[in-house]
Amino acid sequence: MPELKRLHADHAPAVLAFERANRAYFAAAVGDRGDDFFARFADRFHDRLAEQETGLCAFHVLLADDGSVIGRFNLVDMLDRTAVLGYRVAEHAAGRGVATAAVRELCRLAPVRYGLRTLRAAAAERNEASRKVLAKAGFVPVGPADPAHIGGEPGTWYQRDLPHRPYAATPPEDRPR
Repeated sequence: MPELKRLHADHAPAVLAFERANRAYFAAAVGDRGDDFFARFADRFHDRLAEQETGLCAFHVLLADDGSVIGRFNLVDMLDRTAVLGYRVAEHAAGRGVATAAVRELCRLAPVRYGLRTLRAAAAERNEASRKVLAKAGFVPVGPADPAHIGGEPGTWYQRDLPHRPYAATPPEDRPR
């Protein structure tokens, strides 16, 4: 059963393997990150962990039973109890409901762990799979997205208002190491 975990330093090798294995698949859907992303992966990964420490972002990985990463689920721009959700799932895991389940889980955790009340996500018009995941997870379209937010393509912003739940600090096991 896949498990959603907050990103920490120990995940670096598995995240890099995930990004490399799925590079062509992701490039076809959301654009290629380019060779520089991979050449500077260690620095970028370290930067993401530092950014997470500020409390403005929360990065998560979806781990398979063997510890490999099969998805990344990020909350960014966490301001005024709102965050932007972004995610990507490995090609071999696509179409099996893991993205929907992980997005639903993040919607459950967001108010409790991060004090969030609203999540937003942008999806390109041609990315039907992402639009379906958002709809199944309770997001509704709220207007056009600036193409700059989704790889230069036309798309839509989606939003989900979250139930108010008492905010709790991130449990120690989910804090970055």
